Amino acid sequence: MTASVAQLGQIMQLAYVPADFDAALAHWLKHGAGPFFALDHVALEDVRYRGASADIDFSMVLGYWGDLQIELIRQHNAAPSIYKAWRDAGHEGLHHVCILVEDMEEARARVAAAGGKVEQEAMVPGGGEVIYVDTGGGPGPMVEILKPAPGGHEFFAFMRDAARTWDGTDPVRKLG
Repeated sequence: MTASVAQLGQIMQLAYVPADFDAALAHWLKHGAGPFFALDHVALEDVRYRGASADIDFSMVLGYWGDLQIELIRQHNAAPSIYKAWRDAGHEGLHHVCILVEDMEEARARVAAAGGKVEQEAMVPGGGEVIYVDTGGGPGPMVEILKPAPGGHEFFAFMRDAARTWDGTDPVRKLG
């Protein structure tokens, strides 16, 4: 069997970089996703875009639609990034999907064996790591591969549990 990024795990997230962030958030709320948790000006470490150091200023909201995490991203500055390249090209729709892993070395090896190319990468404070992979073009989205920092799985479970009992109030909650 040939190497496949899909063998790393299940997709747990759909991520968007919309032109109209507020309209995208309203869309997902209307369809029952939420509550969303806002992380403003995310501080990743050693960020690299296409191999070069990048100072990307972005914010995101994360919420659940059933067991599937929905992420909306907006970039605040003009630093080169996968988000800016997407918006500059005028794209809409699904930007990337996310797979969680525990072994980033294995993930990187599988990506390389499958012919994927790491477009953006960073260290997550507290011991995590993230890479965004172009899996070869075509109509599909990029693949985010995330090794969460300690406590990351519990944080995702907290948000998923909040969605299960959410009554529609307080749809966007600030974190950090």
